Amino acid sequence: MTMPSSDPLGSPLKTGSDIATSLDAHLAQPAVILPTGPGRPSHRMPEGPELHLASQFVNEACRELVFGGCVEKSPVSRNPEVPFESSAYSISALARGKELRLTLSPLPGARPPREPLALVFRFGMTGSFQLVPSDALPPHAHLRFYTAPPGPRLALCFVDIRRFGRWDLGGEWQPGRGPCVLLEYEQFRENVLRNLADKAFDQPICEALLDQRFFNGIGNYLRAEILYRLRIPPFEKARTVLEALQQRRPVLPLPLLQSPELTLSQKIRAKLQNPDLLELCHSVPKEVVQLGGSWTPGTQRTLHLQTRPLQGHEGHREAFLNRLQPRCPRGPASTRTQKLPQSLTQGRGGGDQHPQAAAEPERPRLTPHPWSLRGP
Repeated sequence: MTMPSSDPLGSPLKTGSDIATSLDAHLAQPAVILPTGPGRPSHRMPEGPELHLASQFVNEACRELVFGGCVEKSPVSRNPEVPFESSAYSISALARGKELRLTLSPLPGARPPREPLALVFRFGMTGSFQLVPSDALPPHAHLRFYTAPPGPRLALCFVDIRRFGRWDLGGEWQPGRGPCVLLEYEQFRENVLRNLADKAFDQPICEALLDQRFFNGIGNYLRAEILYRLRIPPFEKARTVLEALQQRRPVLPLPLLQSPELTLSQKIRAKLQNPDLLELCHSVPKEVVQLGGSWTPGTQRTLHLQTRPLQGHEGHREAFLNRLQPRCPRGPASTRTQKLPQSLTQGRGGGDQHPQAAAEPERPRLTPHPWSLRGP
């Protein structure tokens, strides 16, 4: 296996008092994937952009740190022990889709001599990385990497409140996952269009978008935003939506696109103003990364389909909730999903609306429980 390139000697390594000087700077950065404040977990399930931001955080925070000793696992975690010990090693990270590879690379002269070790993490629902003082470990820190003495001791921790996160030794990406929507766009697009005969595309598009064999990195909030931007009904058959992309025509006629009268910026602008579904599967996660993970339901964009019904589909909001989430979310009884109106149980046609439901004022909906058909 080819390890990610890493040059631990490319910049001076911090030890002793230098680590103490830089501690405040490191802790000033978001300690978790989303900038919700140090020590606080993310409020949404990590998807491709969050894994990419996590790798950026690890690389930035650990670039000039020297780690040493054993890797410590919490006794309650069911994940495997990490049989790695070195007097001095560096840590680097690389994300692909919904996975993150962490590489432990012994430095020259480290004892005992050994090869680098790689671990692949899947964050589950609440996984994140934090860099904290070793005497102030956060709760649910299930894997810990400590800096080497001298100087104040820090710990890079994999924190997972619900313990759905996993790590595997060896550094191999999980078999069966498709190309990353963020970093391997051309391969991702080709993989989808080449396999439209697969039975996965018999499903509604809202379900197919969660299939990590084809949409590696897309999850609940991303598929909601993508479908809303294109005004695609979520229960449209996936193959029907995607087959049109195989013969997709340019936004402008080919002679006009090749015309010297159009500047390059005009051609790019025409392309960006008319993206298709697969292009949005790449560009929307990039927007989240560029915003540093601060794209949350409190901003101008609303990320959940049931809070932004498509034109002509307003009457099916409860039906959408019922089909995606058969169990009611936990919470006060007054805020739980209401019983499906009888008029909506008789199909998705334009039947009469339930009079009581129509008269009720709009109330804020709970964030839907992230559901996963094929693993995190």
